[in-house]
Amino acid sequence: MNGAGGEPLRLAGPLTLGSVGRHLAEGRARAASGDLHVDLSGVTEADSAALALLLDWLRAAHGAGRRFTVSGLPDGLRSLAALYGIDTLLPLES
Repeated sequence: MNGAGGEPLRLAGPLTLGSVGRHLAEGRARAASGDLHVDLSGVTEADSAALALLLDWLRAAHGAGRRFTVSGLPDGLRSLAALYGIDTLLPLES
């Protein structure tokens, strides 16, 4: 279920408006080449830009006919997704 190389895309540190841009292309490329699993267990801070990034990758994966899953979603990001009503769109793994 993972992207090229079988490894999940592991993100760490802040995932905020100031940092999501540097991850965008990598996630899109992985989604184009295979199923994309994103591990957010190392994320220390996240805002709505992180949700936008995940939704972009979800769209890219589905557009390429690939699976997209997320694990390690921080509680704060989970709450934010619920607040925006998009929590059911994110394919979460435990």
